[in-house]
Amino acid sequence: MSLLDDLIKLDLSDTTEKIIAEYVWIGGSGMDLRSKARTLSGPVTDPSKLPKWNYDGSSTDQATGDDSEVILYPQAVFKDPFRRGNNILVMCDAYTPGGEPIPTNKRFNADKIFSHPNVLAEEPWYGIEQEYTLLQKDVNWPLGWPLGGYPGPQGPYYCGVGADKAMGRDIVDSHYKACLYSGINISGINGEVMPGQWEFQVGPSVGISSGDQIWMARYILERITEIAGVVLSFDPKPIEGDWNGAGAHTNYSTKSMRNDGGINVIKKAIEKLGLRHKEHIAAYGEGNERRLTGRHETADINNFSWGVANRGASVRVGRDTEKAGKGYFEDRRPSSNMDPYVVTSMIAETTILWNP
Repeated sequence: MSLLDDLIKLDLSDTTEKIIAEYVWIGGSGMDLRSKARTLSGPVTDPSKLPKWNYDGSSTDQATGDDSEVILYPQAVFKDPFRRGNNILVMCDAYTPGGEPIPTNKRFNADKIFSHPNVLAEEPWYGIEQEYTLLQKDVNWPLGWPLGGYPGPQGPYYCGVGADKAMGRDIVDSHYKACLYSGINISGINGEVMPGQWEFQVGPSVGISSGDQIWMARYILERITEIAGVVLSFDPKPIEGDWNGAGAHTNYSTKSMRNDGGINVIKKAIEKLGLRHKEHIAAYGEGNERRLTGRHETADINNFSWGVANRGASVRVGRDTEKAGKGYFEDRRPSSNMDPYVVTSMIAETTILWNP
């Protein structure tokens, strides 16, 4: 294995200007990530300078076998923490050969919203708290839990320290550093309430970049858990019963909210979100009804609510925002398996462009 490790770590810059570009895209389920690599003649940092590519969409449930070609459009470039050097990871979205976005391409419509002049003028910032669960391979049971059994009740695990409280810290720290290396604006990590569950935060990110960074951070985490022999789950309620679910709380602000008097803009935005509660819930992730029960730091899925420092509300306004009279708010409804392109653009569309 030592020879294999040496070969994986080979520094290509000593012998060639060529680089490896790993093209990453979202598969047919809307959550499965796919990737494949190609050789380029030299370093590239601008996605517009990268060639389009294609893949067999019939093998990802995104095309039929008799017309299977799907075209990848490079959209964002990140440094590759696995191959290192000048090698890159490329976040792509998918189109038909005729240039139409395929149905699972949620980035296309999100980019239209974020390119609207009124949205651009407001410079929407996002900070997404991505929760996830680490599972033991083959048994689909949380990491560190006794097989077929349960650990002690929740309480000591949140931000906990120790072998009986923090399961998988090596994976989490590896992911943290890999994201920083890649250029993802990861802003922190912490152990979550349920043992074997963790969270990373990405932001502040502006507009469409938030979705690109969350998807690439998910890809990097998937690769690291692959190496570790651990299964990564974004299920919003991986263990039934008296255990916390997994969400993707989305912190949001606009220029008007960040300026003096912004608290009034925040309140109007929250009112709009309440009026479109059902539409947002329908787009906030599969299986979210198992998580949003009104228990375990969630609001009931059927009722919209907001409050200051209230983690049992649909939307939470922080004490600092209340005190300053400006800042941001947190939409606590999105599930861990939400599509960040959908959620971020929908919040911007509702709060900036929609006039009820």
